[in-house]
Parts: sequence; structure tokens; C-alpha cells
Amino acid sequence: MERPLEAVDLYLAHYAPRIVLSRGNLEDEAIHVAEARGARVVSDTDLLEMMMIELGVPAEALISPDRGHDNTAQEARTVREIALKQGWRRIIIVSSKYHLRRVSMAFGRTFRGTDVQILVHGSRYDPSTPERWWRRRGDVRWLMSELPKVVAYAAGLGE
Repeated sequence: MERPLEAVDLYLAHYAPRIVLSRGNLEDEAIHVAEARGARVVSDTDLLEMMMIELGVPAEALISPDRGHDNTAQEARTVREIALKQGWRRIIIVSSKYHLRRVSMAFGRTFRGTDVQILVHGSRYDPSTPERWWRRRGDVRWLMSELPKVVAYAAGLGE
């Protein structure tokens, strides 16, 4: 929730004219069965769009790609396609504090050779404290989860 709230704040402060929402993969077979039987399944992205609209972001400012993503590199490729098609020159990528290094690597690699400037921005609503990671159990878990991913991206994996 901290990333979408930060994106709304940046939009309302006129730092960005659009918000691109990342859609996770919906691979659960039960979802497909429910839809086939006539149920409307609301995704996390759908809920975030509704929240952002209620917080003052017009629906036309929201871009929600149809494809889902399993990882940051896939998200970066989708954003690159949108950015180049729209002619964007600068993009603010909002993420959690522990995710910023990997976001920088993935988006930097994906946008290499373009004129698009990538800015990474940690959400102020993210309660983690990377500079004091050893003090809170939640920070230790974040670090242990993120560290192998950063190593993989630094080694050129995660494409």
C-alpha cells in the first residue's frame, strides 16, 4: 500500500502526469474457474485503481497494462514499452526502500540506450529502516529476502 500512496502524492504534487500500475500474474486456476462461472474477480490492481481515484487521481491518469509480471525486470520492460510509445523523457519509479537498488539495476539496464531518465524514489510510507536493519525483525526479513535478488541482478540475471 505504501507504493501506491506515494505515487498518488507525487501525482497530486504535479511531479508526474501519469501513474503506471504494475499488475502481478494471476496464475491461480481457481480465479479462471470463478470467472468462467460468471464471477467478477477483482484484482489487487483494480482495488488500487479505485483507491487512487477516490484519493483524487483521475482515471485517465492511470495506466494499467493488461499483462502481469513475475519480477522487476518484466515490469521494467513493460514500462519501457509504454515510455517509448508515449515519448516520456523522465520516469519516477516508486518502490519500497529495500527494493531501490534492484529497481535501479533492472530499470537502468532496460532503459540503457534510450534518452529516458530513470529516478528511483522510496516511499515515505514504507516503515522499514535499511540504515538500521539489525534493529527490527521485519527489516532483517526484508534484507534476507532482497539480498540474493540484488546479487542475481548484479550478476546479470533476472532478465
